[in-house]
Amino acid sequence: MGSVITDSNANIRRRAQLKAYALIAPLALLLLLTFAIPLGFILTRSVSDPELVETLPNLSGALAAWDGKSAPPSSLLDAARADLDQVEPQKLAAVARRLSYEGSGFRSLLTSTKRKLKTDPATAFNDPLWQNRETWQAMKRAVGPVTDYFLLAAIDKKRDYQTGLQDGSNRGLYTGIIARTFVMAIVVTVACLFLAFPLCSYLARQSDRLRNILLLFVLLPFWTAALVRNTAWMIILQDRGAINQVLLSLGIIEAPLSLMYNRGAVIVAMAHVMLLFMIFPLLASMRSVDQRLLMAASSLGAGPVMTLLKVYLPQIMPGVMAGSLMVFIVTLGFYITPALLGGPADQMISYYIAQFTTATQNWGMAAALSVILLIATGLLYLLQTSLSRRFQGGAR
Repeated sequence: MGSVITDSNANIRRRAQLKAYALIAPLALLLLLTFAIPLGFILTRSVSDPELVETLPNLSGALAAWDGKSAPPSSLLDAARADLDQVEPQKLAAVARRLSYEGSGFRSLLTSTKRKLKTDPATAFNDPLWQNRETWQAMKRAVGPVTDYFLLAAIDKKRDYQTGLQDGSNRGLYTGIIARTFVMAIVVTVACLFLAFPLCSYLARQSDRLRNILLLFVLLPFWTAALVRNTAWMIILQDRGAINQVLLSLGIIEAPLSLMYNRGAVIVAMAHVMLLFMIFPLLASMRSVDQRLLMAASSLGAGPVMTLLKVYLPQIMPGVMAGSLMVFIVTLGFYITPALLGGPADQMISYYIAQFTTATQNWGMAAALSVILLIATGLLYLLQTSLSRRFQGGAR
């Protein structure tokens, strides 16, 4: 009798577990399709380099056998001749596009050589570039199917087979873009924190009814699309916008100020968009502050500054860290705001990722820059988790 009851209870538990799994299955499928698979695609494309090895297999094998330091052996020319004579023009175009990332001239070199192999084979490889060691080294760097070329290029480095890693030809282009993106994200995060702190401190001390009414006014601008808000900032900041018109009417300025297409306009607009992401975590932390600890600190002789630093801040620090992390990570991926309000020197890394995917079709570089953002996000999350635990421990 007891075993029958036990089996019945086990069947009930299994059915309950199956129902629970069925409820979370749509969410798991959504995460798989919209997060896990795209993330795997990005990671794969950042180290994938299949064009040369799939299209020119003989040349790829000869390049893999060459050390890249000594003089190019004649076997490279023989392999190139065999492959170029047989390759289809469409596939050769893909190889030419990949080699063009290394430098200019490869497209015309490959197409003219293939054409001469049909008309004048004896002079097909007379182009001086075929005698240049750097040409073969560039091809060797393109021998996949797995490569570190794009990840190195994303930090302005390239692999030289004689001197090892060295600076690339972009002269700090991408490292400058990455640094600019992080600096702008930090500035926006600090601005949101300073704007949200007094507002949340005021809201936390109000009654529930008044707080909800005030939060409604805070939420109203965020019920419009980000594009609409950015367009509104364009109207406000333009030469004949509201700010310039007020300043001109008051006689403070004699000519309109240039408020658009600069770093300041981008920072202001992004801080406006991201402010709400700082308010809610910070307000939740301030509302959970134990007021008895503040009163105890005051009764024990602690001044306002000491109470703020030693008692109040450790209790709200988890909210500060959560809001700052959310604002910073989301700001790293901003695209539309810098594109509308910033100049060429104010574009962030997402702009260049979009350029690589839509204009130049360089998915490897787009994925490599995305991986940098992904790594930064992971490191920041780990840092935020560690600091939150430390502050929570200090608060106890």
